[in-house]
Amino acid sequence: MSVVKNRDQIARIRAACAVAAKVLYELKQLVRPGLTTQDLDEAGRDLIAANGARSADYGYQIGNRRYPAHTCISVNEEVVHGVPSLRRVIQDGDIVSIDVTVNYQGYIGDNAVTIPVGDIPPEWAKLISVTEQSLALGIAQARVGNRIGDISHAVQTYVESHGYGVVRDYVGHGLGERMHEPPEIPNFGKPGRGPVIKPGMTIAIEPMVNLGHYNTKVLSDGWTVVTADGSPSAHFEHTILTTDKGPEILTVPPTLSSAAL
Repeated sequence: MSVVKNRDQIARIRAACAVAAKVLYELKQLVRPGLTTQDLDEAGRDLIAANGARSADYGYQIGNRRYPAHTCISVNEEVVHGVPSLRRVIQDGDIVSIDVTVNYQGYIGDNAVTIPVGDIPPEWAKLISVTEQSLALGIAQARVGNRIGDISHAVQTYVESHGYGVVRDYVGHGLGERMHEPPEIPNFGKPGRGPVIKPGMTIAIEPMVNLGHYNTKVLSDGWTVVTADGSPSAHFEHTILTTDKGPEILTVPPTLSSAAL
């Protein structure tokens, strides 16, 4: 699929993003101490199906590995791709990142959020706030005529001004009929570099920010990414449509209204 989408493709991606946003919003409301991450994933599975979609995560293949769950749920030091488990019980003081990616009528919608559970340390709360704000700053640079590096630079400079580590090993991406399409959108880089942003691009911008160093490692399950130093991590993601009027968030929660920034 082309990096620049036509009107019909945009309409289909918009519909998929509305489903993804609705599922993530509803799933977010369920997070509480005592729930296992598998409980949460099963609720996500049911919500996705109830909205006429299927999980784009389930069975996603890299090499000979297939992702075994319907959502990615990452807790505390887990950065992304956390595999839900009955052994992982959500506790007061945790931070939980939920990444929902759906396939709705052949097109992808993708979004993520990090949620505090009960009372969390002030520095963890600041980490969440900084990560969410870095996403907003990155989105603001997704303007026609800018370059992808302008998004990357906006995220990195803001995050690092607070002393946090911007993950290098995993990046944002284009999407359409496939979950991962060009261009890649790093959360670090120099302004004025990379592909030129054109009208009609659908891109997922997703800062992943560690309280400590940016290095990561993958657990023995082959999927769950954790911080190398054990520090907590936060993750926020929206799918964006680039327009001549400015970037439009397609994965707006159902309680809010979408508008060009």
